[in-house]
Amino acid sequence: MPEYLAPGVFVEEVSFRAKSIEGVPTSTAGIAGRTRFGPVQYPGGPPDTEPRLMTSFVEVERMYGKLDELGPDRLPYLTHAARAFFLNGGRRLYVSRVYHADPADPTGGIATGTVPAAVPAGGAPTARWHARWPGSMGNVRVEVRPVRSRNVAVVEQPGNTVKANRARDGAIVEIVPVGTDPPASDAPLNPGQLRVVRVDQAGRQTFTGGAAVNAGDGLLLVELEVRVLVDPDRMDRTVMLGCDSGHRRFIGKILGKDDPEDESTVVWLDTLNADPVVLAVALTGGGASPAVGTFELTGGTDGLEVVADDLLGEEADWDHSEVKATGLRALGEIDDIAIILMPDAAALTDDERVVATGHLIGEAEKPGAYRIAIVDAPERSSLNEVRTFRGNFDSSYAALYHPWIEILDPNQTPEQGAPPAKLLVPPSGFVAGIYARSDVARGVHKAPANEVVQGLTRFEANINTARQQVLNPEGVNCLRFFSGRGNRVWGARTLTSDPEWKYVNVRRFFLFLEHSLDKATQWAVFEPNGDDLWQRIVRTVSDFLDVQWRAGALLGTTAKQAYFVRCDRTTMTQNDLDNGRLICLVGVAPVRPAEFVIFRVGQWTADTRS
Repeated sequence: MPEYLAPGVFVEEVSFRAKSIEGVPTSTAGIAGRTRFGPVQYPGGPPDTEPRLMTSFVEVERMYGKLDELGPDRLPYLTHAARAFFLNGGRRLYVSRVYHADPADPTGGIATGTVPAAVPAGGAPTARWHARWPGSMGNVRVEVRPVRSRNVAVVEQPGNTVKANRARDGAIVEIVPVGTDPPASDAPLNPGQLRVVRVDQAGRQTFTGGAAVNAGDGLLLVELEVRVLVDPDRMDRTVMLGCDSGHRRFIGKILGKDDPEDESTVVWLDTLNADPVVLAVALTGGGASPAVGTFELTGGTDGLEVVADDLLGEEADWDHSEVKATGLRALGEIDDIAIILMPDAAALTDDERVVATGHLIGEAEKPGAYRIAIVDAPERSSLNEVRTFRGNFDSSYAALYHPWIEILDPNQTPEQGAPPAKLLVPPSGFVAGIYARSDVARGVHKAPANEVVQGLTRFEANINTARQQVLNPEGVNCLRFFSGRGNRVWGARTLTSDPEWKYVNVRRFFLFLEHSLDKATQWAVFEPNGDDLWQRIVRTVSDFLDVQWRAGALLGTTAKQAYFVRCDRTTMTQNDLDNGRLICLVGVAPVRPAEFVIFRVGQWTADTRS
């Protein structure tokens, strides 16, 4: 109780209600695999290599590259899966890039471009452009232009104490001698006419880097504009840049290695502590006319094909904070993810595919992960091959889907009279989007089946009823075409032999419950472990389960039939209490899907008597 040491009136806030439990989101997915670009750890690289949250495919293309091949006949399955995810209703996707550098490549797959030394010559540092991440997407062109202010500020008095309009500390100004016309917009920069503005605490300006400014001279504020030509459809433009480290938009910070203004920027500039005037002249063409510096970055490669252990990745180094988790293990550090997939496992050999899929399922099964894995069957596999592949696994935390999906090649422009190019891609991206769509529209308790698949031309194989009668009992979820009803997911089973966890929606609903209880009851830790706390826990959990029952997630005509919550002396021994344990038993009756809808029809003779 609070202490009352002096007479007076004390107003205190107390709670007379149970704390509410908010259900966790279940539609956020995580994906790991190869891309053409994007965050990945490499020696001397940027520190922000964590998986990025994407909310649209446009963001995926900007950060991780487009759908171009990663090599001869090597599709970027991750990027195609991300596209399918958003086409089918997905909203939030974390992407963890996996990159296997070629040991024989001295550049590590990172494109670079040197800025030649500027005039005047004599040992001036040479700046260097770098691709921010390894990959062929880093082979870009960088163009740098000077931008002069339109209005000429006329100096009213001689000396170094005049004020240049709009010029802050670190800005570069160009002197226009009295009686001369301002230079053209594309005129090269003359180092002899450039000065760096310094501003002291009192707001007084001084000009460094050359002779004093004379009365009657004009001043032009000089800033840089950088254009990065990534591909024919993308040009990044950054403006109002300065070349001095004290400038509020210093080019080495706005386009720097650490924490740039735009985290999806393709390049960064190492200024090598160059003199601001020398750097400005060098970046804008070294005094050539017209004043446009053009730099071609080369050397970026997409690396080697990854293996199962690459996709799994490494755990973060506890002793070195700059060494972060990679691959699937990087996704394991993100609490929001409820669905994980790894379409790049399909590009591996048979044995490697089994190992990689085992890694994927293992990450879903980790205690406290609260997620399910979507597994792709092998490409062009027969009925027996699918059954053989499925026989390698037994887990209620994974679901297998077959067959692959044919789509129109989004990189090809259709030509008149020629058939459009088509591709085969794994189904996991489509299914993950359907999971998310079903969760938002109906809830996680609804089986993500009998749902239309969007964005395809056809399924790779035609699964009929006879074939599904073989695959469905073994936990292989089929994708089927029905005339008049379109292409649909026609299965909702997990890869388990335990009948209690046979259905995807039951497993995912329990993951939702467990995760929600975990997050919303942290307040109870270190509370006095007595009757008052037990009753509060029971009320809190019961209120939450009542909401789920009323939403149709639990079976039963009454709340008593749908669930029970018990936390008292019957659930805990004295030994539990002595060791600080509070044990609450929660039982729920989840609804299971009507997988087999049966109508029994027979003849009936009506009674003629009224």
